[in-house]
Amino acid sequence: MKKTGHSTGVLLINLGTPASPSTADVRSYLDEFLMDRHVLDVPWPIRRLIVSAFILPFRPKASAHAYASIWTDTGSPLLIHSQALQAAMQQRSPRPVSLAMRYGEPSIQAAVAELAEAGVDHLVVVPLYPQYADSTVTTIVEAVNKILPAAIRVEFLPPFYAHPAYRQALAASVKAHLPPEVDHLLMSYHGLPERHLTKADPTGAHCLQSESCCETASPAHATCYRHQVFVTSRNLAADLGIDAEHYSVSFQSRLGRLPWLTPYTDQVLAELPGRGVKNLALVCPAFVADNLETLEEMGIQGRETFLEAGGEHFHLIPCLNDDVVWVDALSDMLEGVLAPQTETASLETSV
Repeated sequence: MKKTGHSTGVLLINLGTPASPSTADVRSYLDEFLMDRHVLDVPWPIRRLIVSAFILPFRPKASAHAYASIWTDTGSPLLIHSQALQAAMQQRSPRPVSLAMRYGEPSIQAAVAELAEAGVDHLVVVPLYPQYADSTVTTIVEAVNKILPAAIRVEFLPPFYAHPAYRQALAASVKAHLPPEVDHLLMSYHGLPERHLTKADPTGAHCLQSESCCETASPAHATCYRHQVFVTSRNLAADLGIDAEHYSVSFQSRLGRLPWLTPYTDQVLAELPGRGVKNLALVCPAFVADNLETLEEMGIQGRETFLEAGGEHFHLIPCLNDDVVWVDALSDMLEGVLAPQTETASLETSV
């Protein structure tokens, strides 16, 4: 019996992190991140002007301070949690599992080179984002395809916001960390400019065209971040047994003056105590690993906003990180992609 010799590898890709919380390293990271055409979606000369003249002279110092407030003795929380996930996945997988960051280190190019050296000729890439957005998923697809050797065949795990395994893992993790006394659960997602949704709409006439666009069936939903956010939220609330009055959805991390998805999390946090919410739990289901946006923006700034507005207890629920339920779920989702390949490979033998 002659085997084909094909080898499959897995590449997990998350957003990225500065090398350190120093202003210089944060400036370098922000420059790479913001110059991505899928993040700041304007022509290159205008993007270069905005980033160089209006952002990099001012934002790195404040961002460095924010990073310093969450940095640990072993480094960036996002990188640490992502590495822990990769190690856990590798422990249970017979295939090589590597990790890369879209911006910063470890780089996609280095990870792909490492997998190629290990003999991988079939690569399954996992963008570590439950919901689709050009600024997260599409930029990873383009970056991988740009540097991938011709000898390696690649496929990408699709957004998994509604996958039963992810849904069960998210509900189990949130339930395990939910305090017994909670008035309200706020689900805060990373925001997007509204035009990112309309640009990603393949119909050109659905997203944000009506109040009920996310509830009206459309091909646009396959690439609509807002629709996928609402599906994630409804599923989580249903799985936790929380009715519509006791949870809400909001969007954080807006930048600039363009219209972003609403409501804004900081405004919601300031308003909730006036609506009788004194004990709040907050979860960030757009992320699978804790990072600056969860730990500092929500865990520090968000907490302060809520308490100063009259709230009494603020509880930040951690992301999935390397929780065993998440490792199990991601393994199941990957097997769903890889099982057909395994079956095919077993048939590709000759006497």
